[in-house]
Amino acid sequence: MKYPKISIITVCLNDRSGLEKTIESVLSQTFSDYEYIIVDGGSTDGTIDIIKKYNTTITHSVSEKDRGIYHAMNKGISFAKGEYCLFLNAGDFLCDENVLMQVFANKFSSDIIYGNLLYDNGKEINLMQQPEKLTFYYMFTKYLFHPSTLVKRSLFDKTGNYNEDLIIASDYEFLFKAIVIQNATTQYIPIAISQHNNKGISSRPENFDLVMNERKEIHKKYLPKMIIDEMKNLSVNSSDIKMFAALKDHPLRRRLVYLLLKTL
Repeated sequence: MKYPKISIITVCLNDRSGLEKTIESVLSQTFSDYEYIIVDGGSTDGTIDIIKKYNTTITHSVSEKDRGIYHAMNKGISFAKGEYCLFLNAGDFLCDENVLMQVFANKFSSDIIYGNLLYDNGKEINLMQQPEKLTFYYMFTKYLFHPSTLVKRSLFDKTGNYNEDLIIASDYEFLFKAIVIQNATTQYIPIAISQHNNKGISSRPENFDLVMNERKEIHKKYLPKMIIDEMKNLSVNSSDIKMFAALKDHPLRRRLVYLLLKTL
């Protein structure tokens, strides 16, 4: 049996207009080797009518109460049959009808494929450019945008699904663990893949403290305290290299030294 190249997964809850915009951007693609999965959390605003409207072109859909966004995203993973998964949640949309054709015009086998993001802050649309090479410093202080990041389906089997105990930063934890700790392979595609707005849970100003607190807990979970303390005010110089190299007995030492050196 031939499986699709990509599983596009949309998680939604009471966002009828946003969902339709997302669906239309997927269905307009000139690239056709995909399946489309929608996981709805039991919407009551007419979202179900939108799903029914496009039912013949949606590969799989479910509408039922869930335990939060990451529980819903994990449901999507369980349904996915594609080689790669892309989470394009309600309100997000692919930049143009040819974007997936552009992505898959490249030959790659990396665990994670990522590109740029257009971000609508409510006043203007800004290009959020990702680095060509990921460094430890970048993964510690910033993040990859999940609407423009394709993850190999098999990587979830290796790394585990999204942590449902986290409210807002589980996608950050997954990518941090996969790339920094497990050395997952990555490849940058220098195009804007999708557009995201400021209505998502992680984009709301009132959730900023929650985002930062969860990220701090993630760092404490995977990194020794010495590294976390140094990274707070890191300036890349010889003393920082010596600090990392001094962690002789820590299993992450060589990996961390390598990642830090890449920032020079």
